[in-house]
Amino acid sequence: MPDHPWLAALKVYAHPRVIGMLFLGFSAGLPLLLVLGTLSFWLSEAGIARATIGHLSWVGLAYGFKFLWSPLVDRLPLPLLTRMLGRRRAWLLLSQVCIALALLGMANTDPVVDLTHTVFFALAVAFASATQDIALDAYRIEAVETEKQGAMAATYQAGYRIAMITAGAGALWIAASVDPSEATYDFYPWKVAYTVMAALMAVGILTTLIIREPEKKISSATTERELHAREKFAAFGLSDGLVSAAAWFYSAVLSPFIDFVQRYKWQAALILSLIAVYRISDVVMGVMSNPFYQEMGFTKDEVATVSKVYGVIMTIAGAALGGLLTMRIGVMRTLMLGAVLSAATNLLFVWLAGRGHDVGALVFTVSADNLSAGIASSAFVAYLSGLVNQAYSATQYALFTSVMLLLPKFIAGFSGEFVDAWGWANFFTGTALIGIPVLLLVWLVSRNHKAP
Repeated sequence: MPDHPWLAALKVYAHPRVIGMLFLGFSAGLPLLLVLGTLSFWLSEAGIARATIGHLSWVGLAYGFKFLWSPLVDRLPLPLLTRMLGRRRAWLLLSQVCIALALLGMANTDPVVDLTHTVFFALAVAFASATQDIALDAYRIEAVETEKQGAMAATYQAGYRIAMITAGAGALWIAASVDPSEATYDFYPWKVAYTVMAALMAVGILTTLIIREPEKKISSATTERELHAREKFAAFGLSDGLVSAAAWFYSAVLSPFIDFVQRYKWQAALILSLIAVYRISDVVMGVMSNPFYQEMGFTKDEVATVSKVYGVIMTIAGAALGGLLTMRIGVMRTLMLGAVLSAATNLLFVWLAGRGHDVGALVFTVSADNLSAGIASSAFVAYLSGLVNQAYSATQYALFTSVMLLLPKFIAGFSGEFVDAWGWANFFTGTALIGIPVLLLVWLVSRNHKAP
Protein backbone atom coordinates (compact mmCIF):
# COMPACT_ATOMS: atom_id res chain seq x y z
CA MET A 1 0.00 0.00 0.00
CA PRO A 2 1.56 3.33 -1.03
CA ASP A 3 2.33 5.95 1.62
CA HIS A 4 -0.03 8.87 2.17
CA PRO A 5 1.32 11.89 0.21
CA TRP A 6 2.04 13.84 3.41
CA LEU A 7 3.82 10.86 4.98
CA ALA A 8 5.86 10.47 1.80
CA ALA A 9 6.79 14.15 1.98
CA LEU A 10 7.88 13.72 5.62
CA LYS A 11 10.52 11.22 4.50
CA VAL A 12 12.59 14.16 3.25
CA TYR A 13 13.67 14.70 6.87
CA ALA A 14 15.34 11.26 6.84
CA HIS A 15 17.58 12.27 3.92
CA PRO A 16 21.24 12.10 5.10
CA ARG A 17 22.07 15.60 3.87
CA VAL A 18 18.94 17.05 5.48
CA ILE A 19 19.95 15.41 8.78
CA GLY A 20 23.49 16.72 8.34
CA MET A 21 22.19 20.29 8.15
CA LEU A 22 21.00 19.99 11.77
CA PHE A 23 24.62 19.67 12.94
CA LEU A 24 25.97 22.20 10.46
CA GLY A 25 23.25 24.62 11.62
CA PHE A 26 24.50 24.11 15.19
CA SER A 27 28.02 24.94 14.04
CA ALA A 28 26.76 28.11 12.34
CA GLY A 29 24.66 29.32 15.28
CA LEU A 30 27.21 28.74 18.04
CA PRO A 31 29.66 31.65 17.41
CA LEU A 32 27.13 34.48 16.99
CA LEU A 33 26.17 35.15 20.63
CA LEU A 34 29.71 34.43 21.80
CA VAL A 35 30.85 37.64 20.10
CA LEU A 36 27.65 39.60 20.81
CA GLY A 37 25.22 38.99 23.70
CA THR A 38 27.29 36.58 25.81
CA LEU A 39 30.46 38.62 25.29
CA SER A 40 28.59 41.77 26.34
CA PHE A 41 27.56 40.05 29.59
CA TRP A 42 31.18 39.00 30.24
CA LEU A 43 32.54 42.50 29.55
CA SER A 44 29.87 44.11 31.71
CA GLU A 45 30.72 41.82 34.61
CA ALA A 46 34.40 42.65 34.07
CA GLY A 47 33.63 46.33 34.56
CA ILE A 48 34.25 47.43 30.96
CA ALA A 49 32.56 50.78 30.17
CA ARG A 50 29.10 50.60 28.55
CA ALA A 51 30.24 52.83 25.67
CA THR A 52 33.10 50.45 24.93
CA ILE A 53 30.77 47.44 25.06
CA GLY A 54 28.45 49.21 22.62
CA HIS A 55 31.30 49.89 20.21
CA LEU A 56 32.42 46.27 20.41
CA SER A 57 29.03 45.18 19.04
CA TRP A 58 30.39 46.37 15.69
CA VAL A 59 32.26 43.07 15.36
CA GLY A 60 28.87 41.78 14.17
CA LEU A 61 29.23 43.89 11.03
CA ALA A 62 31.36 41.07 9.61
CA TYR A 63 28.11 39.19 8.94
CA GLY A 64 26.63 42.13 7.04
CA PHE A 65 29.62 42.57 4.72
CA LYS A 66 30.34 38.90 4.00
CA PHE A 67 29.36 39.39 0.35
CA LEU A 68 32.66 41.27 -0.12
CA TRP A 69 34.79 38.14 0.21
CA SER A 70 32.21 35.59 -0.93
CA PRO A 71 33.81 35.45 -4.45
CA LEU A 72 36.96 34.05 -2.82
CA VAL A 73 34.96 31.28 -1.14
CA ASP A 74 33.27 30.57 -4.48
CA ARG A 75 36.35 30.33 -6.68
CA LEU A 76 39.62 30.31 -4.68
CA PRO A 77 40.95 26.77 -4.06
CA LEU A 78 42.67 26.15 -0.73
CA PRO A 79 46.06 24.42 -0.92
CA LEU A 80 45.78 20.71 -0.11
CA LEU A 81 42.35 21.01 1.55
CA THR A 82 40.41 21.58 -1.70
CA ARG A 83 42.11 18.59 -3.32
CA MET A 84 41.34 16.38 -0.31
CA LEU A 85 37.80 17.54 0.55
CA GLY A 86 36.40 19.57 -2.36
CA ARG A 87 35.82 23.33 -2.57
CA ARG A 88 32.83 23.59 -0.18
CA ARG A 89 34.03 21.23 2.55
CA ALA A 90 37.53 22.74 2.42
CA TRP A 91 36.25 26.24 3.22
CA LEU A 92 33.84 24.84 5.82
CA LEU A 93 36.62 22.98 7.63
CA LEU A 94 39.04 25.92 7.51
CA SER A 95 36.46 28.35 8.90
CA GLN A 96 35.32 25.93 11.63
CA VAL A 97 38.88 25.27 12.81
CA CYS A 98 39.55 29.03 12.83
CA ILE A 99 36.40 29.63 14.90
CA ALA A 100 37.47 27.01 17.44
CA LEU A 101 41.00 28.44 17.70
CA ALA A 102 39.73 32.02 18.00
CA LEU A 103 37.28 30.98 20.75
CA LEU A 104 40.19 29.34 22.57
CA GLY A 105 42.03 32.64 22.16
CA MET A 106 39.10 34.46 23.80
CA ALA A 107 39.01 31.84 26.55
CA ASN A 108 42.64 32.54 27.40
CA THR A 109 42.46 36.35 27.30
CA ASP A 110 41.14 38.34 30.25
CA PRO A 111 39.55 41.59 28.95
CA VAL A 112 40.49 43.34 32.20
CA VAL A 113 44.17 42.60 31.55
CA ASP A 114 44.25 42.95 27.75
CA LEU A 115 41.01 44.09 26.11
CA THR A 116 42.76 44.55 22.74
CA HIS A 117 43.53 40.83 22.49
CA THR A 118 39.95 39.96 23.43
CA VAL A 119 38.66 42.23 20.66
CA PHE A 120 41.13 40.75 18.16
CA PHE A 121 39.99 37.19 18.87
CA ALA A 122 36.31 38.26 18.80
CA LEU A 123 36.85 39.80 15.35
CA ALA A 124 38.54 36.58 14.22
CA VAL A 125 35.54 34.55 15.44
CA ALA A 126 33.09 36.86 13.63
CA PHE A 127 35.07 36.85 10.36
CA ALA A 128 35.54 33.06 10.39
CA SER A 129 31.88 32.56 11.34
CA ALA A 130 30.70 34.76 8.46
CA THR A 131 32.98 32.77 6.13
CA GLN A 132 31.46 29.54 7.42
CA ASP A 133 28.01 30.96 6.62
CA ILE A 134 29.08 31.70 3.02
CA ALA A 135 30.44 28.19 2.48
CA LEU A 136 27.52 26.56 4.27
CA ASP A 137 24.89 28.38 2.20
CA ALA A 138 26.72 27.32 -0.97
CA TYR A 139 26.93 23.71 0.21
CA ARG A 140 23.22 23.62 1.11
CA ILE A 141 22.18 24.98 -2.30
CA GLU A 142 24.34 22.48 -4.19
CA ALA A 143 23.71 19.45 -1.97
CA VAL A 144 20.04 18.79 -2.83
CA GLU A 145 17.45 19.76 -5.43
CA THR A 146 15.21 22.82 -4.98
CA GLU A 147 12.15 21.00 -3.58
CA LYS A 148 14.27 19.74 -0.65
CA GLN A 149 15.65 23.20 0.17
CA GLY A 150 12.76 23.95 2.55
CA ALA A 151 13.59 20.84 4.57
CA MET A 152 17.30 21.76 4.56
CA ALA A 153 16.37 25.21 5.86
CA ALA A 154 14.16 23.68 8.57
CA THR A 155 16.85 21.40 10.02
CA TYR A 156 19.41 24.20 9.69
CA GLN A 157 17.17 26.53 11.71
CA ALA A 158 16.59 23.85 14.35
CA GLY A 159 20.34 23.34 14.80
CA TYR A 160 20.94 27.09 14.74
CA ARG A 161 18.35 27.75 17.48
CA ILE A 162 19.74 24.98 19.68
CA ALA A 163 23.22 26.49 19.28
CA MET A 164 21.93 29.97 20.17
CA ILE A 165 20.52 28.62 23.43
CA THR A 166 23.79 26.77 24.07
CA ALA A 167 25.95 29.86 23.41
CA GLY A 168 23.59 32.12 25.39
CA ALA A 169 21.96 30.48 28.39
CA GLY A 170 24.32 27.46 28.23
CA ALA A 171 27.52 29.50 28.38
CA LEU A 172 26.16 31.62 31.24
CA TRP A 173 25.11 28.49 33.13
CA ILE A 174 28.57 26.93 32.71
CA ALA A 175 30.25 30.13 33.90
CA ALA A 176 27.90 30.38 36.89
CA SER A 177 28.43 26.73 37.86
CA VAL A 178 32.19 27.21 38.40
CA ASP A 179 32.06 30.75 39.74
CA PRO A 180 33.02 30.79 43.44
CA SER A 181 31.33 34.16 43.99
CA GLU A 182 28.81 36.10 41.90
CA ALA A 183 29.66 39.25 43.89
CA THR A 184 33.12 39.76 42.38
CA TYR A 185 34.53 39.35 38.87
CA ASP A 186 36.57 36.21 38.23
CA PHE A 187 38.14 35.41 34.85
CA TYR A 188 38.25 31.62 35.41
CA PRO A 189 34.50 30.88 34.92
CA TRP A 190 34.55 32.65 31.55
CA LYS A 191 37.70 30.77 30.56
CA VAL A 192 35.91 27.48 31.26
CA ALA A 193 32.72 28.54 29.43
CA TYR A 194 34.51 29.69 26.27
CA THR A 195 36.78 26.62 26.26
CA VAL A 196 33.69 24.40 26.31
CA MET A 197 32.16 26.46 23.46
CA ALA A 198 35.38 26.04 21.43
CA ALA A 199 35.22 22.26 22.02
CA LEU A 200 31.61 22.20 20.79
CA MET A 201 32.80 23.37 17.36
CA ALA A 202 33.85 19.72 16.99
CA VAL A 203 30.19 19.07 16.08
CA GLY A 204 30.60 21.05 12.85
CA ILE A 205 34.14 19.83 12.15
CA LEU A 206 33.16 16.15 12.41
CA THR A 207 30.04 16.70 10.31
CA THR A 208 32.12 18.39 7.59
CA LEU A 209 34.52 15.43 7.55
CA ILE A 210 31.61 12.95 7.31
CA ILE A 211 29.41 14.58 4.65
CA ARG A 212 30.08 14.17 0.93
CA GLU A 213 31.07 17.07 -1.29
CA PRO A 214 28.15 18.08 -3.55
CA GLU A 215 28.54 17.60 -7.28
CA LYS A 216 29.81 20.64 -9.17
CA LYS A 217 27.08 21.66 -11.62
CA ILE A 218 28.10 24.40 -14.04
CA SER A 219 26.01 25.02 -17.15
CA SER A 220 27.54 25.14 -20.61
CA ALA A 221 26.28 28.72 -21.02
CA THR A 222 28.24 29.79 -17.93
CA THR A 223 31.38 28.03 -19.13
CA GLU A 224 31.09 29.58 -22.60
CA ARG A 225 30.57 33.09 -21.23
CA GLU A 226 33.67 32.87 -19.02
CA LEU A 227 35.76 31.34 -21.85
CA HIS A 228 34.65 34.12 -24.20
CA ALA A 229 35.68 36.73 -21.63
CA ARG A 230 39.12 35.13 -21.31
CA GLU A 231 39.55 35.22 -25.08
CA LYS A 232 38.67 38.94 -25.08
CA PHE A 233 41.31 39.66 -22.43
CA ALA A 234 43.90 37.67 -24.41
CA ALA A 235 43.08 39.73 -27.52
CA PHE A 236 44.46 42.84 -25.78
CA GLY A 237 47.93 41.32 -25.91
CA LEU A 238 48.28 40.96 -22.15
CA SER A 239 50.73 38.54 -20.59
CA ASP A 240 49.47 35.10 -19.59
CA GLY A 241 49.56 36.10 -15.91
CA LEU A 242 47.49 39.24 -16.46
CA VAL A 243 45.02 37.36 -18.67
CA SER A 244 44.57 34.72 -15.94
CA ALA A 245 44.12 37.39 -13.24
CA ALA A 246 41.59 39.37 -15.31
CA ALA A 247 39.69 36.20 -16.25
CA TRP A 248 39.56 35.12 -12.59
CA PHE A 249 38.27 38.53 -11.49
CA TYR A 250 35.60 38.43 -14.20
CA SER A 251 34.46 34.91 -13.36
CA ALA A 252 34.56 35.32 -9.56
CA VAL A 253 33.40 38.91 -9.05
CA LEU A 254 31.60 40.26 -12.13
CA SER A 255 30.13 37.14 -13.68
CA PRO A 256 27.75 36.30 -10.77
CA PHE A 257 25.95 39.63 -11.24
CA ILE A 258 26.03 39.47 -15.05
CA ASP A 259 24.68 35.91 -14.93
CA PHE A 260 21.72 36.89 -12.72
CA VAL A 261 20.69 39.77 -15.00
CA GLN A 262 21.13 37.72 -18.17
CA ARG A 263 19.02 34.85 -16.84
CA TYR A 264 16.11 36.94 -15.52
CA LYS A 265 16.43 40.11 -17.67
CA TRP A 266 13.85 42.77 -16.62
CA GLN A 267 12.37 40.37 -14.09
CA ALA A 268 15.63 40.62 -12.11
CA ALA A 269 14.43 43.99 -10.76
CA LEU A 270 11.10 42.44 -9.72
CA ILE A 271 12.84 39.54 -8.00
CA LEU A 272 15.28 41.82 -6.16
CA SER A 273 12.33 43.98 -5.03
CA LEU A 274 10.66 40.91 -3.54
CA ILE A 275 13.90 39.85 -1.81
CA ALA A 276 14.33 43.37 -0.38
CA VAL A 277 10.89 43.49 1.28
CA TYR A 278 9.82 39.89 1.96
CA ARG A 279 10.83 39.92 5.67
CA ILE A 280 10.01 43.61 6.24
CA SER A 281 7.02 43.02 8.58
CA ASP A 282 9.00 40.73 10.89
CA VAL A 283 12.21 42.78 10.93
CA VAL A 284 10.55 46.15 11.61
CA MET A 285 8.28 44.71 14.30
CA GLY A 286 11.07 42.69 15.91
CA VAL A 287 13.14 45.74 16.86
CA MET A 288 10.41 47.03 19.17
CA SER A 289 9.21 43.70 20.60
CA ASN A 290 11.33 43.73 23.78
CA PRO A 291 10.57 47.38 24.66
CA PHE A 292 6.88 46.54 24.09
CA TYR A 293 7.03 43.55 26.47
CA GLN A 294 8.73 45.70 29.09
CA GLU A 295 6.10 48.45 28.83
CA MET A 296 3.32 45.88 29.10
CA GLY A 297 4.74 44.87 32.48
CA PHE A 298 6.22 41.48 31.54
CA THR A 299 9.27 40.53 33.64
CA LYS A 300 12.59 39.48 32.14
CA ASP A 301 11.99 35.93 33.37
CA GLU A 302 8.56 35.80 31.72
CA VAL A 303 9.87 37.09 28.38
CA ALA A 304 12.94 34.83 28.47
CA THR A 305 10.88 31.74 29.32
CA VAL A 306 8.25 32.39 26.66
CA SER A 307 10.75 33.28 23.92
CA LYS A 308 13.26 30.54 24.73
CA VAL A 309 10.72 27.76 25.29
CA TYR A 310 7.54 28.42 23.31
CA GLY A 311 9.26 30.70 20.81
CA VAL A 312 12.03 28.25 19.93
CA ILE A 313 9.69 25.25 19.79
CA MET A 314 7.27 27.06 17.47
CA THR A 315 10.06 28.41 15.24
CA ILE A 316 11.43 24.91 14.75
CA ALA A 317 7.90 23.53 14.18
CA GLY A 318 7.14 26.32 11.70
CA ALA A 319 10.37 25.72 9.83
CA ALA A 320 9.64 21.99 9.62
CA LEU A 321 6.09 22.68 8.43
CA GLY A 322 7.42 25.16 5.87
CA GLY A 323 9.83 22.56 4.53
CA LEU A 324 6.99 20.03 4.28
CA LEU A 325 4.72 22.53 2.51
CA THR A 326 7.36 23.38 -0.10
CA MET A 327 7.49 19.67 -0.93
CA ARG A 328 3.70 19.30 -1.14
CA ILE A 329 2.33 22.58 -2.56
CA GLY A 330 5.45 24.19 -4.05
CA VAL A 331 7.78 27.03 -3.12
CA MET A 332 5.70 29.95 -4.42
CA ARG A 333 2.45 28.95 -2.71
CA THR A 334 4.32 28.45 0.57
CA LEU A 335 6.05 31.79 0.05
CA MET A 336 2.65 33.46 -0.30
CA LEU A 337 1.32 31.67 2.80
CA GLY A 338 4.38 32.76 4.79
CA ALA A 339 3.91 36.39 3.71
CA VAL A 340 0.23 36.36 4.68
CA LEU A 341 0.91 34.79 8.09
CA SER A 342 3.87 37.09 8.86
CA ALA A 343 1.75 40.19 8.31
CA ALA A 344 -1.41 38.79 9.95
CA THR A 345 0.29 37.61 13.15
CA ASN A 346 1.60 41.14 13.74
CA LEU A 347 -2.04 42.07 14.39
CA LEU A 348 -1.97 39.74 17.39
CA PHE A 349 0.35 42.26 19.04
CA VAL A 350 -2.41 44.86 18.69
CA TRP A 351 -4.64 42.45 20.63
CA LEU A 352 -1.87 41.87 23.20
CA ALA A 353 -1.42 45.64 23.64
CA GLY A 354 -5.10 45.84 24.60
CA ARG A 355 -4.81 43.00 27.13
CA GLY A 356 -1.73 44.30 28.89
CA HIS A 357 0.10 41.96 31.28
CA ASP A 358 -1.43 38.62 30.30
CA VAL A 359 1.12 35.78 30.18
CA GLY A 360 -1.32 33.43 28.43
CA ALA A 361 -1.89 35.99 25.68
CA LEU A 362 1.89 36.50 25.41
CA VAL A 363 2.43 32.75 24.96
CA PHE A 364 -0.23 32.59 22.23
CA THR A 365 1.05 35.68 20.41
CA VAL A 366 4.74 34.70 20.51
CA SER A 367 3.93 31.12 19.49
CA ALA A 368 1.82 32.19 16.49
CA ASP A 369 4.37 34.81 15.44
CA ASN A 370 7.30 32.38 15.59
CA LEU A 371 5.34 29.62 13.84
CA SER A 372 4.60 31.96 10.91
CA ALA A 373 8.21 33.20 10.88
CA GLY A 374 9.45 29.60 10.65
CA ILE A 375 7.15 28.84 7.69
CA ALA A 376 8.14 32.05 5.90
CA SER A 377 11.87 31.48 6.49
CA SER A 378 11.86 27.94 5.09
CA ALA A 379 9.94 29.03 1.99
CA PHE A 380 12.15 32.08 1.47
CA VAL A 381 15.39 30.11 1.77
CA ALA A 382 14.04 27.55 -0.72
CA TYR A 383 13.07 30.35 -3.11
CA LEU A 384 16.45 32.11 -2.91
CA SER A 385 18.25 28.79 -3.35
CA GLY A 386 16.32 28.16 -6.57
CA LEU A 387 17.43 31.52 -7.99
CA VAL A 388 21.11 30.77 -7.61
CA ASN A 389 23.36 29.55 -10.42
CA GLN A 390 25.42 26.81 -8.79
CA ALA A 391 28.53 28.13 -10.50
CA TYR A 392 28.26 31.17 -8.19
CA SER A 393 26.35 29.76 -5.20
CA ALA A 394 28.33 31.55 -2.50
CA THR A 395 28.48 34.96 -4.16
CA GLN A 396 24.90 35.19 -5.38
CA TYR A 397 23.37 33.90 -2.14
CA ALA A 398 25.49 36.28 -0.05
CA LEU A 399 24.26 39.14 -2.25
CA PHE A 400 20.61 38.08 -1.85
CA THR A 401 20.87 37.89 1.95
CA SER A 402 22.45 41.36 2.06
CA VAL A 403 19.65 42.81 -0.11
CA MET A 404 17.14 41.04 2.13
CA LEU A 405 18.18 43.03 5.22
CA LEU A 406 19.14 46.49 3.93
CA LEU A 407 15.71 48.13 3.54
CA PRO A 408 13.99 46.43 6.52
CA LYS A 409 16.90 47.33 8.83
CA PHE A 410 16.87 50.95 7.59
CA ILE A 411 13.12 51.35 8.14
CA ALA A 412 13.35 49.59 11.51
CA GLY A 413 15.66 52.38 12.66
CA PHE A 414 12.64 54.73 12.73
CA SER A 415 10.37 52.34 14.63
CA GLY A 416 10.94 54.04 18.00
CA GLU A 417 9.88 57.45 16.66
CA PHE A 418 6.75 55.90 15.14
CA VAL A 419 5.74 54.33 18.46
CA ASP A 420 6.35 57.62 20.28
CA ALA A 421 4.13 59.47 17.81
CA TRP A 422 1.33 56.97 17.18
CA GLY A 423 1.37 54.36 19.94
CA TRP A 424 1.81 50.58 20.03
CA ALA A 425 -1.49 49.56 18.40
CA ASN A 426 -0.91 51.78 15.35
CA PHE A 427 2.72 50.62 15.12
CA PHE A 428 1.80 46.93 14.96
CA THR A 429 -1.05 47.65 12.56
CA GLY A 430 1.43 49.53 10.38
CA THR A 431 3.89 46.60 10.37
CA ALA A 432 1.06 44.37 9.16
CA LEU A 433 0.05 46.84 6.43
CA ILE A 434 3.59 47.15 5.03
CA GLY A 435 3.35 43.42 4.36
CA ILE A 436 0.62 43.98 1.75
CA PRO A 437 3.03 45.06 -1.05
CA VAL A 438 4.90 41.81 -0.36
CA LEU A 439 1.79 39.82 -1.29
CA LEU A 440 1.52 41.75 -4.57
CA LEU A 441 5.20 41.11 -5.38
CA VAL A 442 4.89 37.39 -4.63
CA TRP A 443 1.89 37.24 -6.96
CA LEU A 444 3.69 39.16 -9.72
CA VAL A 445 6.84 37.05 -9.45
CA SER A 446 4.89 33.78 -9.49
CA ARG A 447 2.88 35.02 -12.48
CA ASN A 448 5.72 36.41 -14.59
CA HIS A 449 8.60 34.21 -13.58
CA LYS A 450 8.63 30.44 -13.66
CA ALA A 451 9.87 29.95 -10.15
CA PRO A 452 11.20 26.64 -8.87
